[in-house]
Amino acid sequence: MSKQKILVLGWDAAEWKVIERLLSEGKMPAIQQLINRGVSARIKTMDPPLSPMLWTSIATGMRADKHGIYGFIEPTPDGEGLRPVTSTSRKVKAIWNILNQEGYKSNVVSWWPSNPVEPINGVMVSNLYQLATHELGHDWPMPAGTVHPEALQETLAEFRVHPHEITLEQALPFIPNLAHNEALRKEQRAFGVLKTMANAASVHGAACYLLEHTDWDFMAVYHDAIDHFSHLAMRYYPPRRPEIPENDYENYKDVVEQGYILHDRMLARTLSLIDQENTCILLVSDHGFHPDHQRPLAIPKEPSGPAVEHSPYGVFIMAGPGIEKGQRIPDISVLDVTPTLLHYLNLPIGNDMDGRVAFAAFSQKSPVMPIESWETRPGASGQHEALLREDLFAARQALMQLVELGYIDSPDDDKAKEVEKAIFENEYYLARNLIHGKKFVKAIEILQRIYEQTGIERYGQRLVYAYLSTRQYRAAEACIEQLKKSHLAAKTDAYTELGYEEPMYLEFLEGLLHMAMNRLHKALPVLQKISEKYPHNLQVALNIGQVYFQRKQYKLAVNAYIQALNIDAGNARAHYYLGLSFLRQDLLSEAIDEFLIAISQEFTEARFHYHLGEALARAGHEHDAIAAFEVSLRLHPTNIKAKKWLLSLLESKNEQFERRAQIAKELEQVVSGEIGVIVSPLDLFIDPIVQVLHSNNLAVSQREELKNLHHSTEILDHLSAPLIHVPISMLAYLPSRYNYRIVKIELDTYLDQEYKKWEAWLAAQAQVQVHYLDWNEWQESNAAQTDLLVEFLSDLQTF
Repeated sequence: MSKQKILVLGWDAAEWKVIERLLSEGKMPAIQQLINRGVSARIKTMDPPLSPMLWTSIATGMRADKHGIYGFIEPTPDGEGLRPVTSTSRKVKAIWNILNQEGYKSNVVSWWPSNPVEPINGVMVSNLYQLATHELGHDWPMPAGTVHPEALQETLAEFRVHPHEITLEQALPFIPNLAHNEALRKEQRAFGVLKTMANAASVHGAACYLLEHTDWDFMAVYHDAIDHFSHLAMRYYPPRRPEIPENDYENYKDVVEQGYILHDRMLARTLSLIDQENTCILLVSDHGFHPDHQRPLAIPKEPSGPAVEHSPYGVFIMAGPGIEKGQRIPDISVLDVTPTLLHYLNLPIGNDMDGRVAFAAFSQKSPVMPIESWETRPGASGQHEALLREDLFAARQALMQLVELGYIDSPDDDKAKEVEKAIFENEYYLARNLIHGKKFVKAIEILQRIYEQTGIERYGQRLVYAYLSTRQYRAAEACIEQLKKSHLAAKTDAYTELGYEEPMYLEFLEGLLHMAMNRLHKALPVLQKISEKYPHNLQVALNIGQVYFQRKQYKLAVNAYIQALNIDAGNARAHYYLGLSFLRQDLLSEAIDEFLIAISQEFTEARFHYHLGEALARAGHEHDAIAAFEVSLRLHPTNIKAKKWLLSLLESKNEQFERRAQIAKELEQVVSGEIGVIVSPLDLFIDPIVQVLHSNNLAVSQREELKNLHHSTEILDHLSAPLIHVPISMLAYLPSRYNYRIVKIELDTYLDQEYKKWEAWLAAQAQVQVHYLDWNEWQESNAAQTDLLVEFLSDLQTF
């Protein structure tokens, strides 16, 4: 039996929406075969969706703050110039370094970034390998550091294809009008297509040679062609949009589709060269690329602006021994790739890795073996021992390619200024990645500094978002006002010329601030105004739904979330909140369906399982509800509300006595006490009852003690008495760390809206005791009602 191997194929920017369309037309048979043999999923990208950062996260399982690759360019070691980001800037081991220590032999082709190549046990070909540095007919030497071992350099040089070697016959499927349009042959866009084809052919040629003629256990091949084809021509992808000139559309509408078909043919050839029965094959992209109505109309005027065309979900397909067959699994993250591959090889996962194992991919589940860190594991890893310099001419060629793609600006003569700008940009990318990983303190520290030093609006806008995420609302408000003033000022500074102006992002942040501060009447018109101008902006649609949901206008929230799903049918958050809006209207079947869809897309979201459990419990499906709450608790073990629900369900079923005892003990340790709560839609009905309670030696906390409950629930820890009275609208702010006994005053004149608030709150609770006090009966028989009320409240306990 042959030795089991792993082959990783990276397709930068591969997008499911394009692939699924081509699959339905039978145009990608190789990838269809791979899907049928294994599992497929959407893979979630990170912010910012920049390829060098993301492919390094894929190869390490770590975020940028740990692995050290932030953007496309970096200062040279002497600080006097710029160069494309290098492999020597990576601070941690990639998966091939880990495998090197464990005795595996690896081949790595064109991974970004991999220049200069590392001296691993196997072969490494750098991401500069395929770039043509001279005109056709001149010598095309490979710079030092392009191939390891150097003995293979001459052999692999033969597989490089120059853009001018692409024949008309090869180019016609991409641009059919080249056959009769001489002027089109001279266009820079057309040459960009030829260059991308040549680069793809070069990488594929080197990879196929190594597959056939070298011994390997692990092989990783990176293709950037889909990303380049998409940046060049996705705007021309059918159907034509009104703003696209018809002539351009006719010339370039086939480029993207043919790019995918080319990759499928390369995949077919690759699969023919390996022992598929004994090889685990992983095809992965770092993000997607909007092919539809979500395509931006314009590229932001900023470095790395083209990344706005990227979509948040890429492609993940895994097939081979030990992998499920023909299954669609929940979304995973780009951070999960390396942990999943290590687990496949029965190797431990570093505790310092940010990703997790995609267990759903495996036909047989086994527990994770942890290790503190692979960074301290001894052994020859094949990493660089010291910072190396690449050939400056080759570096400039790669730099200019990034300029052509629009990722970076062309360097100025003022090198020091360019270096300074690059440093600021990389710090900005790092801060965004930190925010995505919820590491807000460090992100805010970086953003405050670089915004103060440069005045770049994007930096300030991202700082506002970080403030909002940490509930620093006053700081966010002050920063918004400062941004408004600077936005109106003349942009003469070299930095502020790079300001991000679309899509009305500053106004969007202002809407988020109003939402965070519960100024919903101000948030809604701001968001609606943006939505009118940008009807395909998903985040705006989601937040409009959130405003309606917070206002408990659930029918309007349903409409808003359906609109969000019209923009992106696969958005898990939209399905979740649509389900929650149904749940609050007692539409339990509809809610369950939406929660299940959300879970199928993002299984690791504990709140999705929690509210599925609530819906199932209220629908009478107790056993399914118990299972849902158990999953929720595995994902979020400290969720008190989930434990309360689970204990309540187990007690009602009178089963799992050991589990019941365990949960009860856990709750006893975390629940802070028990509070009595009197609620009424109108405060004037509460005062007479409070007086009666006082006369029966039941003290009630002063109303002033609770005035800031909606800002901080910590005030409940310092009440003068464990009995409070709150309006029904404040019920949602009561924290789950207390148990509650609720006295609800019922009136004939009960306001419908307030009644809905009570029902919605109560339906979401477990283990809440309720005493219904009829106001009319109270007035007719005060003494009898008083006895019942005092009996209900007299033994409130504090823990």
